[in-house]
Amino acid sequence: MAAFDWQNPLQDQATETRTNVHPPDRPAPGPEIMGRDRELSGLARLLDAADGAGPKVLVLTGEPGSGKSTLVEWAAAQAGSRRLRTLRVRGSEGESGLCLAGVHQLLRPLLGAVDGLPERQRDALSAAFGLGDADGEAPVDPLLLRLGALTLLSDAAARQPLLLLVDDAQWLDLGSLDLLAFLARRLDPERAVLLLASREEAVPARFDRDFPHLVVGPLEPTAAVRLLDAQPIPPQGRARTEILQQAAGNPLALIELSRALARDGSTTAHGRPLPLTSRLEHLFAADLPTLPLEARRTLLLVATAGTARLSDILLAAPDLDAAKALLPAEEAGLVRVEGGQVTLRHPLVRSAVLQAAAFTERREAHLALAAALAHEPDRRAWHLAAAALGPDQEVADALAETAERSRARGGHAAAAAALERAAELTPDPAQHTKRLLAAAEAAMYAGHPQWVGELTDRVPGLTEDPGLRARAALLGGWALGVTLRHDDALAVLLPVAESMAGPSPALALGALSTAATSAYNSGDPFYQGEFDRLCALIGHADEPVAQAWIHAALHPHTRRTDALHRLERALTGNADDSVGVLAALGAAAWVLDESELAVRVLGQAMDQMRRAATAGTNATVGQALALSLFETGSWTAARTSAEDAYQAAAEAGADNVTVGSPLLQATLHAVCGDHEAARAQAQEAVRGIDLRKSRSLHVRYRHALGLAAVVAGDHDNAYDLLRGTFTRDFKPLPVHYHASVYCLGDLAAAAVRADRTDDARSVLEAAEHSLGATRSPRVHAVVRRAAALLSDSEDAEQHFISALADPACARWPFELGLTRLDFGEWLRRRRRTTEARPMLSGALEIFQRLGAQPWAERTAAELRAAGAPVSLPAASPAAGLTAQERQIAELAAQGLTNRDIATRLYVSPRTVGYHLHKIFPKLGISSRHQLRDFLSSDAGQPPG
Repeated sequence: MAAFDWQNPLQDQATETRTNVHPPDRPAPGPEIMGRDRELSGLARLLDAADGAGPKVLVLTGEPGSGKSTLVEWAAAQAGSRRLRTLRVRGSEGESGLCLAGVHQLLRPLLGAVDGLPERQRDALSAAFGLGDADGEAPVDPLLLRLGALTLLSDAAARQPLLLLVDDAQWLDLGSLDLLAFLARRLDPERAVLLLASREEAVPARFDRDFPHLVVGPLEPTAAVRLLDAQPIPPQGRARTEILQQAAGNPLALIELSRALARDGSTTAHGRPLPLTSRLEHLFAADLPTLPLEARRTLLLVATAGTARLSDILLAAPDLDAAKALLPAEEAGLVRVEGGQVTLRHPLVRSAVLQAAAFTERREAHLALAAALAHEPDRRAWHLAAAALGPDQEVADALAETAERSRARGGHAAAAAALERAAELTPDPAQHTKRLLAAAEAAMYAGHPQWVGELTDRVPGLTEDPGLRARAALLGGWALGVTLRHDDALAVLLPVAESMAGPSPALALGALSTAATSAYNSGDPFYQGEFDRLCALIGHADEPVAQAWIHAALHPHTRRTDALHRLERALTGNADDSVGVLAALGAAAWVLDESELAVRVLGQAMDQMRRAATAGTNATVGQALALSLFETGSWTAARTSAEDAYQAAAEAGADNVTVGSPLLQATLHAVCGDHEAARAQAQEAVRGIDLRKSRSLHVRYRHALGLAAVVAGDHDNAYDLLRGTFTRDFKPLPVHYHASVYCLGDLAAAAVRADRTDDARSVLEAAEHSLGATRSPRVHAVVRRAAALLSDSEDAEQHFISALADPACARWPFELGLTRLDFGEWLRRRRRTTEARPMLSGALEIFQRLGAQPWAERTAAELRAAGAPVSLPAASPAAGLTAQERQIAELAAQGLTNRDIATRLYVSPRTVGYHLHKIFPKLGISSRHQLRDFLSSDAGQPPG
């Protein structure tokens, strides 16, 4: 994050209310907005939610000129009349490479309250924004920075409801977008709403899917005619028809085209039809030739600066009276000057001004601004870069230093942008390539896989160095895999492993290790043979962690003993506790059914990442941890981890997690009895996703829906869904060589109820043959349970006994409970009720502990049929708490303050108070000190 020498925010603190909020008794100003009733209703609902119910975030999209900014101004005026305080930022293309420039503009009116934040949050904000005596070179913890911003907003909202207005979001810097997305996902308990406006074709990735959108489309024909007739000189005749056709309902085009027609006195619109946005950008420059020279020069400086600060223009052109020089441009409607700020009428005015200027004029403007901004090295470097005529080592080095400052503060996106431009300006080809790869690596840590791909695609044309090309392939392969393009990732990575097997075995194994993730997620068994061939080619490179992950990912069942030995060796000899190493070891442990080890190692990786800025990896590791927690019976923790992983993935663009995490949440809904929510979430998770190339997700999707069908009592559908985890061949094969196997027990249970046992037996027989002899205790139990359920003879008993024989099966409590329930039912139906009762009682205890309500009810019914008096305990009020509410309640019961809890959970103190306000009535208590007694009495029924 760049260390800016920001203007002192304290000087604007006292005037913020006066400048940003309309007096409460003043009616919302502005002329009639034609043809936008639907949009105005949506904005009104958003404002209602500031201090009431409803979605707290709205993304306003539309093509340039559609009227988004007009609607934003209407919302600001309405907010004033409703006594909402408005904080606003407008994206600037010129500052899109400056880390946190946008969010600084948004939060600036609140920065006077920074000293009231908890110390670590205060220090993070101060360092990021260069406040006070903050050390501009000290690293900033990104989570503390985001939490500090959230606390700052929360405290302000407690005093007065807030409207956060973000206009032209497509030009905000990526660091600001990341922070805004973090805030947006945590506004529910706050008295605040966020309105974010962006061009339709450039909605930031953080906001393109997960928040409500309101599209500002073309005006209806009648509204377009009304707008045209409202112009000072309405066009007539053929010109009127042509303008209506070419404008295609775009309000700005209607206005500007009619003004152009009136200005030149022609009876028809001039020029061949052009793409609408290009036509408008040129049209915005039409008034420039009539402006005085000083006005054009000043306007060019304003457009080049990319900032609203008039002081920058005064420094860049001390010979000009900028305010006076801009008066003709203001009269022409191009800019507005007020309160030391100069604002272009529309962002497209900037494009038009820059297009109308010659390169030499633009270059002179950048050089003037660079000279004026010597005290702001990051902005100076960017202006020098824009003025560069070709490769320039000095400017490239300045940008590289900017990147290093950004990276030290966790601003990986800003670092990537600076390094990308630095690479373009670097004359030495080798250093050029290295900086491009450094940019790609920074973009990877920023969580932008498509950007990583674009950067690495350039490397092969720049160098023949095999090491640099291999490094580019590794980064590019990662990007492809994260975006679910597993076959493409493997097509890049496997040739690297083969080509580097001789000259650099360690690099070859690194490529294979990265490729192993895509190979696992793909699930195509073809890659197993390819990996075997490449591993043999590489030989015995001393990279135990990479070897452990590769062998676990590719042969988790058939060669488990060897993979487990490699994992143990890697754990014994490993002294590296970096996130990458822990993630690989934890993933290998999970795949090999060393689930408790996976929880421990992945938990260590998560602890590491809470102190680092690796959101993309955070999401991936968080999902793996959630899966391990679910399998080991920690369902509340699994749900929390899955939710956190999804939020991180949505903010970072990790498609593998934005699909996978909701599938786990859907599975949790199913096993807890909410089959409708399970179906809805699973189907929404895969909307628009082709699962054929991601077999692991395909199996998890069908398993979630299959369990939901079981809970709904639709056993035919349940069987069809679970049957889809194996092929329809004469000898059925697993759709995914690892994940499909764990569906066998549930498939067999559904087959019995759907009377499809013959088909299910063919699946089981083929699966047993493909598994081999060495199986984990978990796989052994799953297979023997399926065999018992599908057996027509008394052999079923021996299968059940074998499934339950290994005490290690207690590590997977839900599957153990299912086997106990099935065996208990089998015994009771043979009138062996004495033997059935303890089996069923053990199952009931497990299901009640986990919160698997449908199975608990079924087990209780079996126990009653076996003659055992049983009654399900009344549902504890604590069972109605969400995962986060339970966490907050437990921490509050320990005596922690709201601020302490907020710091522990990375939320705002107001969020904690909001949840406690909901917790008390749910638990039937009225004060904080009652929490400890309540939760202690409820300890016999923990929520999983």
